[in-house]
Amino acid sequence: MELPNERTAAPFLAAFDFIRIIALPGDGSAVAISGKARETVPMPSAVTPRRSLLLVPASNARALEASDRVAADGIVYDLSETVVPAEKPAARERLRDHLAKSSFRGERIVRINGLDSIWGTEDFLAARGADVDAILLPRAEEPGVVRQIVTALHETDAPESLKLWAMIVTPLGVANASAIAKEGSGRLSALVVGVGTLKIASGMRPDRDRTELLPWLTTILLAAKTHGLSAIDGHFPDIRDEDGFARECASGQRLGFDGKLVVHPRQVEEANGQFAPSEASIDWARKVVDAFSVSPDIEAGVATLDGRTIDRIHLTEADRILKLNHAIAGRQKTKADNT
Repeated sequence: MELPNERTAAPFLAAFDFIRIIALPGDGSAVAISGKARETVPMPSAVTPRRSLLLVPASNARALEASDRVAADGIVYDLSETVVPAEKPAARERLRDHLAKSSFRGERIVRINGLDSIWGTEDFLAARGADVDAILLPRAEEPGVVRQIVTALHETDAPESLKLWAMIVTPLGVANASAIAKEGSGRLSALVVGVGTLKIASGMRPDRDRTELLPWLTTILLAAKTHGLSAIDGHFPDIRDEDGFARECASGQRLGFDGKLVVHPRQVEEANGQFAPSEASIDWARKVVDAFSVSPDIEAGVATLDGRTIDRIHLTEADRILKLNHAIAGRQKTKADNT
């Protein structure tokens, strides 16, 4: 079968981040459409793994020191809920010192106190100057709080690489989740569910499978996915219940969460495994891009796989899976090189 040429393929493939990239050999490179042949080009790694986000209290010196050695995709350094008021100023300075010398190579996120608190402004300025990847708002209930932080980042000349994450922890936050997700102006990168606080604020007492909580979770997920944000599931508090944690990770992954907030290093490995692409999904993704590579109808945005028609949405998901798998492999190599 003759390959589609660049002129006919370009209008379709230009809709994707990996313009003209259509297959992935095992070495992580990609194959691009050419009018007469295939050409190997580097594989972009645009997807950031967020399978496990370890919550570390900034007031705990031992936990901060140990956090450099964890295999989590990211660390949420907490100045908010896990730090008692009397220790907040000291915790901020301890965290500032730790971040200046930390060897952790994953994402670094600082959860600050709200700007409406007496600690919030100093927390924001400390995080702004600490060369972290994101600032996490502890409670986002209305778009205005996101707008306020975005404005503050702009006014302090923060680099565009410094992102904003927002926790949804109240019924009002859930009700406004879509408006909050829309407000970020390119700064907002993730929504994080505060399950424990949300249950208390709503008066909800869900079962072990979180059945009663599902409509609330899917509302937040829909808001995040609609606006291109990551969605991070809330923490599972009982570190002794390994089966319960595994079951909740599996449920969150099926719902569409990108990862999970964890409260102990022993939960990291399970979360990493549950939220990583399965071998079956990787195999499917490779078949999808390969099907498009030989499709005579590529300009129409369709191809055939195993006798079924597939379209743009399948290719977009295949692209995401392969980029995520490639990024995870890079994280594992970096971790191995540093041990």
